[in-house]
Amino acid sequence: MKRLLIFIVTLAVAVSATAETYLYAEKEGEKLYLDHYPAIGVAGLRPCVIFAFGGAFARGTRADKEYLSFFEALTKAGYDVVSIDYRKVLAKGIDTKGLKGAISTMQRAVVYAAEDLISATKYLLDNAKDWDIDTTKIVACGSSAGAITALQAENMICNSAPHATILKEFNYAGVISFAGAIFSVSGKPKWQTAPCPIMLFHGNADSNVPYNKASAFGVGFYGSKSIYKQLEKMDIPYLFYSANYRNHEMAAFPMYTNINDIVGFIERYVVKGEKLQIFEEVDDAKYPKTKTRFSVKEYLSTNYNK
Repeated sequence: MKRLLIFIVTLAVAVSATAETYLYAEKEGEKLYLDHYPAIGVAGLRPCVIFAFGGAFARGTRADKEYLSFFEALTKAGYDVVSIDYRKVLAKGIDTKGLKGAISTMQRAVVYAAEDLISATKYLLDNAKDWDIDTTKIVACGSSAGAITALQAENMICNSAPHATILKEFNYAGVISFAGAIFSVSGKPKWQTAPCPIMLFHGNADSNVPYNKASAFGVGFYGSKSIYKQLEKMDIPYLFYSANYRNHEMAAFPMYTNINDIVGFIERYVVKGEKLQIFEEVDDAKYPKTKTRFSVKEYLSTNYNK
């Protein structure tokens, strides 16, 4: 194990989680690290949540302060957390005028990020014994672009995509997506094998990541509503928290406001293996009716024309 002697101590008043940092891969000359936050006060094998940050595949860091209280809540609930780097292909921007080129670049950004999550998962599996992690209870989780990364990685595993085979018959025990989607170039996402239980949070007025889908000729993003419909038909366990007229804030808010729901999902779906299908539609009077349909160009513009 290539272990770096780097220790990160969070000094924020509300956060006391401590992480150790490891180099998990080097790709195209870029070193990729992960931070491991052990569960607090729990002995023996533990579930682990592996987290990918948001930022439109252009911004963000694995140690962003907005996530630290979420990590601490999970470690206090008895779960390890691993927060990862991934390659930000769109850090130099994207040409929103040339739609064909934009889609090609976006596909590369999504696939690279998902491959990096899979590589980090392989590193986690290789070191699970040393870290006392239960390899049958690893949950992929992410916010926005990170949620896309987690869902895409699960889809790649289920479809035996080339890079996913390094995991050797492994699948996640669950996926938690904060405003995520799956990118496809051939219509609705396909699943050669059954996906794991999935928890979805999404607002139907999200102009950053499609709530339902944003595609042209079968190429584009298929969001939480589209994924939930597939899970329903395949009889796959899910919990879909659908918020009416909420925007992209659902990429972060649940980490603060829905901790009990998230811990409940891990305990019931992952630890106990309950096979539930729950759709929860949330209305809040302070969120008035607003636009809920956006074009592909509008999604690109929202994310990259700033």
